[in-house]
Amino acid sequence: MARRPFEKPVPGELFAWVKRFSFVELAIFAALIAFWLLPGFETATMVFGWAHGLGFVALCVAIWIACIRKEAPYTMLAATLTPVGPVGSVIAIELIERKGWGVGEQPGSQARVPQTAPERS
Repeated sequence: MARRPFEKPVPGELFAWVKRFSFVELAIFAALIAFWLLPGFETATMVFGWAHGLGFVALCVAIWIACIRKEAPYTMLAATLTPVGPVGSVIAIELIERKGWGVGEQPGSQARVPQTAPERS
């Protein structure tokens, strides 16, 4: 089935992996903040800093690939690239799953995705 260029993305298998990866990256980021704030954890801060840095770049690439494959909206990538990093991606995932933010209906799905603006034909 050929996709039209301006069709809304539909979450698929890659979106599920991006979701898991976002939560793991958020946990690494939270640990980094905790070790950074606590005195005497310079080595742990460095290790979690490297893990967060590399993981965040990998998360952004995974989200970008999901956007290209039409499995995630580009607004999710924009939310991830905010200064709060993985917090933005987790918030975007929740908005997508709870409110249908920027995504279309899955084929064969019984769930109705709320529309923010009327569709033009």
